[in-house]
Amino acid sequence: MKSLQPSHFVFISLIVFFCACKNYEVDFEDHQVFRYNEHANISSLDPAFAKDQRNIWACHQLYNTLVELDEDLNVVPSLAKHWEISEDGLTYDFYLREDVYFHEHKIFGEQQTRIVNAEDVAYSLGRLIDPKVGSPGSWILKNLDEIEVVDKTHLKFHLKRNFPPFLGILSMKYASVIPIETHSTSFSFRETPIGSGPFRFKRWIENEKLVLRKNPSYWEKNEKGETLPHIESIAITFLPDKQSEFMQFMQGKIDLLNGLHPSYKDELLSLDGRLKTNFKNRFNLSKAPFLNTEYIGFYLPKKNAALNDKNFRKAIHHGFDRKSMMKYLRNNIGIPASGGIIPQSLPGNYTNESELYQPQKAKSFLEEYKASSGDNNPSIDIATNSSYVDLIEFIQQELKKIGIQVKVDVMPASTLLQQRSSGQLEAFRGSWIADYPDAENYLGLFYTENFSPNGPNYTHFKHAFFDELFEQAYALNRIEERQLIYKKMDSIIANELPIIPLFYDEIVRFTPKNIENLPVNSLNLLELRNLKKIKVDY
Repeated sequence: MKSLQPSHFVFISLIVFFCACKNYEVDFEDHQVFRYNEHANISSLDPAFAKDQRNIWACHQLYNTLVELDEDLNVVPSLAKHWEISEDGLTYDFYLREDVYFHEHKIFGEQQTRIVNAEDVAYSLGRLIDPKVGSPGSWILKNLDEIEVVDKTHLKFHLKRNFPPFLGILSMKYASVIPIETHSTSFSFRETPIGSGPFRFKRWIENEKLVLRKNPSYWEKNEKGETLPHIESIAITFLPDKQSEFMQFMQGKIDLLNGLHPSYKDELLSLDGRLKTNFKNRFNLSKAPFLNTEYIGFYLPKKNAALNDKNFRKAIHHGFDRKSMMKYLRNNIGIPASGGIIPQSLPGNYTNESELYQPQKAKSFLEEYKASSGDNNPSIDIATNSSYVDLIEFIQQELKKIGIQVKVDVMPASTLLQQRSSGQLEAFRGSWIADYPDAENYLGLFYTENFSPNGPNYTHFKHAFFDELFEQAYALNRIEERQLIYKKMDSIIANELPIIPLFYDEIVRFTPKNIENLPVNSLNLLELRNLKKIKVDY
């Protein structure tokens, strides 16, 4: 027998490698596949654990909810073709479509699939509050008393109290509908998640790639009457390094850069937030308001006389130039905050442009504080994680000019979150990303009953009139009436300043020129149903 030489082993290894790659890659032409990257592995494809963006984006492709949000954040039908809400706001009747099928799977027996029904909806939402499941999304049903299945296409939600944002909450990925058969102990969402969404599960290699395929039985069509989705597959990679992701994008190996990062922002964007001229023929830049407010929060019970003095907080508020901060540190991605906690893109926000940078006014407030307190050397410690050090150091230098000393404490994000919740930090850099498009989601940060660690009121701000307005808003079903109250509440936050709003964030996305119909929405969902990828001949 003729022996193999080392070169033969190399040749055989290469054959094995390339064969493996062929099976590993998506079996479609490039224009039929949308590729994007996540910086950490998706932890679960069970919608009950759709807490982080990476899980939410994947679950959005696999599942449907009763209702969803359009690009303007209006609640529109999805699995529910229509609904009725009782006058007292305590009962919601949902009537389901009768043409929606689950993805094919052996769990359904010989038929391989079946129509989504009301029992599936009741089961899917019921498991959110099952302690055996342990879903972090159980809170979305805190106002729910009972789900009543009337028949296969009709179910009633009975609430404990009127809660107008409830309809919008049902659009969250936690509320995705799965088949009741998945209660079987042998079923695994990691191996074969089943939904009714535009894409179905194909392959998942931990920390390397997740592949989804087009659902050939998807029920939805676009405005032109075209069957959706257009693309055949989604391929998600897991490169942890931003610079590597950027290089993959520049080489045409992925189709999306989402967000702003120091490793590439100055490469692609001018200081005024425009795509640089040399990239305009290669890429598209999309921007939209993001329901995210960045701020500095104060833990008011801390024994720091300065923090408990509103004049001192106002000195900070007027003492740094937000416009310069946004231009030089974020390439004008984001809107300098000139109001309270509610972003300008969400109805109910309070805005006062005169509240921006005024150094003389800041010095005047600081002198008033010094005169009343006897503190001639005011200082403050602000905690942040490494991603936001540049912002806090900018504020540190700005406040030094007016006579306030700032110490910047940099700590891991997990430590900051834990210490913020337990009241160990006198000041901290924070952000609030809306879970649902109602200003109540932001204003709850200052409601007395939400004191941390049992709620999100990390500042322990307490204001009797604010609490009264917050409770009044629950009794109003008409959004226009609630928004008037929200504006009053937001003005209280802008005046009392338990936080110093920094900016209202924006979503920024970069895509190749051959990507069409990729909408940008304020909740930063990845919407791929109507996406088209034009074939490029090289």
